[in-house]
Amino acid sequence: MDEKFLAELRALGVPVPVRLDEPMARHTTFGVGGPADCYAVAAAEDHLLALTETARRHGVPFFVLGSGSNVLVGDDGIRGLVIENGHTRCDEPVPQAGDSVRVRAASGVSFAALARRLAQAGLAGLEWACGIPGTLGGAVVYNAGAYGGCLADVLLSVRVANGDEPAEIAASELALGYRGSAFTRGILAGRLVLSADLLLHQGDAAALTQRIAELDARRLAAQPRGRSAGSIFKNTPEHPAWWLIDQVGLRGHRIGDAEISARHTNFIVNLGRARAADVVALMDLARRRVQERFGICLEAEVAPVGEGFGG
Repeated sequence: MDEKFLAELRALGVPVPVRLDEPMARHTTFGVGGPADCYAVAAAEDHLLALTETARRHGVPFFVLGSGSNVLVGDDGIRGLVIENGHTRCDEPVPQAGDSVRVRAASGVSFAALARRLAQAGLAGLEWACGIPGTLGGAVVYNAGAYGGCLADVLLSVRVANGDEPAEIAASELALGYRGSAFTRGILAGRLVLSADLLLHQGDAAALTQRIAELDARRLAAQPRGRSAGSIFKNTPEHPAWWLIDQVGLRGHRIGDAEISARHTNFIVNLGRARAADVVALMDLARRRVQERFGICLEAEVAPVGEGFGG
């Protein structure tokens, strides 16, 4: 790593010291992944902008990490700079027409925690997200959804940056679809999500809290404990991904310390010392068997990042 680049990073004065060769297994819900060349934490929007601009100026590749819940980092790690998005500001709700309320939250805020906080405040529309891991920024990029709801239902606009002044983009311009958007399709590749504006409506706090408790119970009954990245594959138009994987006999199948969960077959769990290569081997096996039996190609929901996915 170039010393001049490192010196400039350290001179930015971000509150957490810049670290070299940081193991990414410490920062992903999967608990796998080799080292990042350089690791920094952005605690506010100006830190996020300063870190990315410094990397761009020096020609250093960078990757912005949310909660590490929807990524699979390769066993050889990530080259360049990894920036942990700790920008978690949430503005006070602003009343709109009728019983609607506009809320602006930073991209680094926990999506599930935001959903719970708003429900407790009597604001309805996001309670379905109470169990979704990850940050709001990641939810925007992948149009996160669960239990019949998705972010597109409540998203008004996002603020983004691309090495220039931040700009606001309406949700209607983001091509939001099932677990995807203009960001994942390359149309807005490279844009950094800074914050999102949501349109919610007034509701009953007690009823919303009860709804969250019901969703918590459903999730705990259906999903495995342990380290995972949530759903591995997107559901298909024909069948849920878990059903397809179950039908080809892979419930509980294990490679190394990675296992297709016996509780929910669209989850791969790290039993202790799983490698990214183990996870990829299970994913490839599931894809192959489902393709052979049903003629359906499973599409990954988890994004591979970095290097070292070989055997």
